[in-house]
Amino acid sequence: MAMIIAICIILPMSHNEWKKQWDHITKQLQLKLPSQTFDAWIYPLHTKMVENTIKIFGPSRFFLNGLETHCGKEIEQVVQDVLKANVHIQYQIDTDEDVPIESKKESTSKHIPSEIDGHIDPRFTFENFVIGPSNEFAYAACHAVAEQPGESYNPLYLHGGVGLGKTHLIHAIANQLRQTSGIKITYRTGERFTNELIKAIGNRSTDQFRKNYRKVDVLIVDDVQFIAGKVSTQEEFFHTFNALHEIHKQIILVSDRNPHDMSHLEERLCSRFNWGLVADIQRPNLETRLAILANKSALAGITLHQDVAYLLASRIDNNVRELEGALTRLTAYSHFTKKKIDVEMAKIVLHDQLNVTVDSITVDDIQKKVAEYYGIPIKEMRSAKRSRNLAFPRQVAMYISKKLTQLSLPQIGTQFGNRDHTTILYACRKLEKRCQNDLVFQDEVEQLLSNLR
Repeated sequence: MAMIIAICIILPMSHNEWKKQWDHITKQLQLKLPSQTFDAWIYPLHTKMVENTIKIFGPSRFFLNGLETHCGKEIEQVVQDVLKANVHIQYQIDTDEDVPIESKKESTSKHIPSEIDGHIDPRFTFENFVIGPSNEFAYAACHAVAEQPGESYNPLYLHGGVGLGKTHLIHAIANQLRQTSGIKITYRTGERFTNELIKAIGNRSTDQFRKNYRKVDVLIVDDVQFIAGKVSTQEEFFHTFNALHEIHKQIILVSDRNPHDMSHLEERLCSRFNWGLVADIQRPNLETRLAILANKSALAGITLHQDVAYLLASRIDNNVRELEGALTRLTAYSHFTKKKIDVEMAKIVLHDQLNVTVDSITVDDIQKKVAEYYGIPIKEMRSAKRSRNLAFPRQVAMYISKKLTQLSLPQIGTQFGNRDHTTILYACRKLEKRCQNDLVFQDEVEQLLSNLR
């Protein structure tokens, strides 16, 4: 990248002479530019005069693009005013300055690897993230940020409960951006940011602390709720946020709660967290949990029977992390014992997670209660009739049978007129989805469950 201005001959300068000239140029730029713009764009620069070329070095290609966009005209004008001559201005990524000029020109045309400060798990990508109604909005927002950082959603604020996929998404952003040339990404937890600030204050190195954070292209802060209530940390984070946001650097924040629900968070920070896009991730529905199990079992190279998958997905509904942990336990047990994973094994190995107890409720009990609740004859639970007034209560009984008993899908099917296990699975999936979207039906199911327990 280069800005070409009509060239005229100027006298060669020594290193010290050029340093004085550049100091003069920066003072003039400081008068022309807003203070935050100067601090963010001009302060990190160093330069070199080579014949009729001013080489301006920045930390990344992303940074240099922004520098030329936001300050290029001002730099050109001040350089002309101070040197009283037209020169060639060249922007280069900051590498070893002792490398010959010809080699540097060649290197700038090659792919410059992105830098990531902080641990990013390479296994988390957009490709292996399972999308469902509970997370599709957050997924779309994260994907957009990875495509155009600093453009559309800045800051991007993700929130949701533990183990729902927030970490997967922010690592997926970083993994996609690491393929872009010259991006500087910093990943921190709120706790680490706080500890680094405390150390910097103790070492009297807060200037370096600020410089480190304000030269990045993408700042990701996980568990940002940790800084709430910490006065000095919030003060420093406020100024870091402002400095990066003003020059269109991407900020990604992750928390377990909405900014408005974060106690002891300063109002000015709460306001800024809501400037861009706030996206939440909900608990995954049954369909999504089944898809996650299918995805994870395929990656692990194991075959998970549909009955086992449904048992896990229907009983473990709090978060994805627990679901993955359950699958890992089953896989390990199967590997060590050389036994096939089935429903009985799952109930034994995962008894603490599945809350499995000795059945005291039978399918007959459930059929009687449901038939009574909906006002139909008990015999219709096993009949082949498919009229709406009979089929719906029958499906409800199937759904509750799966919730309250330890029977497999085929075993439940035999008690509903020898129906195939796929019929039971269809009914359970359909009513699980309805429970999430229909509060009246959800109350009906809760009432039936209460009557049976």
